[in-house]
Amino acid sequence: MNSSPLQSKRIIITAGPTREAIDPVRFISNHSTGKMGYAIAEYLYSLGADVQVVSGPVHIKTTLPPHVITNVITADEMLAVTQELGATADVIIFSAAVADYKCATIANQKIKKQEGALHISLVPNPDIAFELSKAKQPGQIHVGFALETENGLPNAVSKMQRKKFDFVVLNIQDNNGSGFGFDTNRVKLIDSDMAVTDCELKLKKEVAVDIVNHLAGKLQAAETRKEMSHA
Repeated sequence: MNSSPLQSKRIIITAGPTREAIDPVRFISNHSTGKMGYAIAEYLYSLGADVQVVSGPVHIKTTLPPHVITNVITADEMLAVTQELGATADVIIFSAAVADYKCATIANQKIKKQEGALHISLVPNPDIAFELSKAKQPGQIHVGFALETENGLPNAVSKMQRKKFDFVVLNIQDNNGSGFGFDTNRVKLIDSDMAVTDCELKLKKEVAVDIVNHLAGKLQAAETRKEMSHA
């Protein structure tokens, strides 16, 4: 593939889970490993893109140099860093699995086990992709991710439209090698014009190539439109 559409493009990628503290030793999170986001980042970096990864807590041996990774813990931290880096980005890829809720109050000391139920009050976390969509620049491309267990296509389309994604990567969490915790994935790439590209089950590093190729096509088309408008 001709990598020219990606050469030196500034691309921000969020990856991995976030963690929201309950007390000093417990937190709310999810099963995201960050493998998909890092695979995309590594492939983009190999093609000469100016990559910056905003990473939640992961355990990944990566080929990326340390200076392109900013480590965060919470959704609020991820939002702040992504907003700062995203202001000058050509592309933002929202692959992180951000916790939807956080504790209204974080206990200062470890909560001791006691008789009866423990009730924890949760409040919504910021929606990082939605917040960034408010400041989306002309020509900037936003790529979303949707992991669903049911009604995958309509849920992904709704998410894409609400958050102004140029395309969304949909994968279904199942026990057949797709979703969190696997080295493989099976996805659908859904464009804003509702065109759907099915990608078969394959290694996440191979899925990353499919996603990046799709992104390169979007960037190439944007460059062509820009050239035609100035002709």
